Amino acid sequence: MLDFAISDHPAVQEQLNRIPAIPIGREDLGLAPITTVLEALDRPDRKLPPVFHVAGTNGKGSTCAFIRAAIEAAGMTAHVHTSPHLVRPNERIRVAGRLISDNALASTLKHAIDAAEASVTKITFFEAMTVAAFLAFAETPADAAIIEVGLGGRLDATNVIENPLVCGIAQMGLDHERFLGGDILGVAAEKAGIAKAGAPLVTMNYAPDITARIGEIAQAAGTSVVTRKSEWESVIYDGQLHIRDAGGKIALPLPRMAGNHQTENAALAVVMIRHQDKLIIPDTALRAAMGWAHWPARLQQLGPGPLTALAPKGSEIWLDGAHNEAAGASLAAFFRDRLGGAAALHVIAGVLDNKDAKGLFSHFVGIAARMTMVPVPGKDCHAPDDLVRVAEALGIPADTAPDVATALRSSTAATVLINGSLYLAGAVLKSNYQLPD
Repeated sequence: MLDFAISDHPAVQEQLNRIPAIPIGREDLGLAPITTVLEALDRPDRKLPPVFHVAGTNGKGSTCAFIRAAIEAAGMTAHVHTSPHLVRPNERIRVAGRLISDNALASTLKHAIDAAEASVTKITFFEAMTVAAFLAFAETPADAAIIEVGLGGRLDATNVIENPLVCGIAQMGLDHERFLGGDILGVAAEKAGIAKAGAPLVTMNYAPDITARIGEIAQAAGTSVVTRKSEWESVIYDGQLHIRDAGGKIALPLPRMAGNHQTENAALAVVMIRHQDKLIIPDTALRAAMGWAHWPARLQQLGPGPLTALAPKGSEIWLDGAHNEAAGASLAAFFRDRLGGAAALHVIAGVLDNKDAKGLFSHFVGIAARMTMVPVPGKDCHAPDDLVRVAEALGIPADTAPDVATALRSSTAATVLINGSLYLAGAVLKSNYQLPD
């Protein structure tokens, strides 16, 4: 897997060009390279405000968005480091509420890469961006830092964080098998590797063997697990999200972000906030966060733009980066409810070649009237003709198009979903002039 990015800003691109675009393998995972670079830079990771550290297969970025919204609704500021980006690498680093500027990103990347070269250390694009984030965060005051794990947890570059305030694990499933393996218990152990002594580890509802494995890792790290179904619970009724934990009960508005799975992510964020004591975040801020939080390309209904103008007038165009089976299940559940169970959805899909297209597509059986397969621009992806065969084997009519624009021109459906890859989602947002801010 190649890990790199492109920027329209010359100074940023100059630094990105210094990072070798080499394949990243399982053997390259580990904390030694980034630790060496951080040591050379006087450990900016130890100069951060209180850290919320979030891992998971799906939903961790949305969970970070809810935490940020709550902190800001309380009148405070938060640094945020997330991945991947959709259009610009700047999206990965939000400094006290604002995306890092091009000049600041170029400067912090230069410091990171200079330190790597001086210590003869090979670092990946993700490691360079993580160091840049820590440098930017250490230089600017904020009340909290929200750090999203990039891949796994135990060996992820963000796991140099030594004393997080609270940790959380969102939905669990198989993804990145080349790096994390195909054993779900092994994946759980990797994600639980972010556990640190003294920092509560808040988890979702998993199978008993997964919960037990996470508990073993947390106990070895010297912390406790705040497990859903036992230590906390959430449920939707009477049009509200009801949460119960050690702090009592709270009723919140349903999130603005579409999909019942977002209520799960919101609940995880709320429980993480309620299991720390450094930041005072009132219930009013938690309520406001349900409407404030947004996260691009996660069940995002596209607005007017050059791309959506190509579709039939009045049609709904939805965008999502779902690229694995678990995410596909959540996505399909949303459209099954929205369409009343009818097979009326036109799915436009592009999938990277290291993803399980059959697992993703299987959830669209019964709701997709048609699928149109497209390539993912600039990425190694499944050939559209191969994806057609996958869909047709599942009983879904399918065809191909050279790009999303062509697929939209040919659509006759009232509801269209574009999904399969966050890289594809980024290209769509850029084409429709809806850049993440």
